[in-house]
Amino acid sequence: MTLDTTSVNTLTVDSYGTLVDPSTAEDAVAKYTDIEDLDPLLAHWRAKYLSYVMIANDVNDYRPFDELIGAALEQTLGAFDVETTAREREDILSVYDDLGPFDDVRPGLERLAERYDVYILSMGTPEMLDGLVETVEIDEYIEDTISIAEIETYKPEATVYRHGAARTGTPIEHIAHVAGPTFDVRGAMAAGMQGVWIDRTGEPWDPWFPDPDVTIDTFTELADLLSV
Repeated sequence: MTLDTTSVNTLTVDSYGTLVDPSTAEDAVAKYTDIEDLDPLLAHWRAKYLSYVMIANDVNDYRPFDELIGAALEQTLGAFDVETTAREREDILSVYDDLGPFDDVRPGLERLAERYDVYILSMGTPEMLDGLVETVEIDEYIEDTISIAEIETYKPEATVYRHGAARTGTPIEHIAHVAGPTFDVRGAMAAGMQGVWIDRTGEPWDPWFPDPDVTIDTFTELADLLSV
């Protein structure tokens, strides 16, 4: 598939795994364990909180994203026999308040914001997103943040992207959604947006998903593509 650049009026972007790198949580976890290879633990943690997201949608039991991340951390540490106190787990979770941006984020968004309204459309809570925008220093490039907490429904439900479109005031077919997580791109496309996959991990695209409208490595590459 090919991105129709002429029909793009607005951009929505994901946050975690797109603007900022949650893998930096490794340093926080490392303080409380002598496990040398933390990759399996971190992968379990991420898989667990994403499974909680899907379950929350399926059983109509919304909980704030930071609560699900915390519950998944507690389960993961137990599964890997890492003993921690509630205070120590809070210390690990505090990393989400201070995640650094990928190197291309600020220069890429600066260029994109010259032509497009750019919104963050995220599973993070409003408080998490406010903190992210401030920490990453992208307030001048972002029109607004849109949290799924506003409708208490998680991605990749189509309702999320329709709500995002309504909040931007742009017809959904004129929005391109940029995300690192592949399920997020898939959900946006199913709802009627164009899907831009920013490949942050180097892993292959999920083969049973329709191809994204375009694959990029950086936001600056997207700015080049859109001739900004």
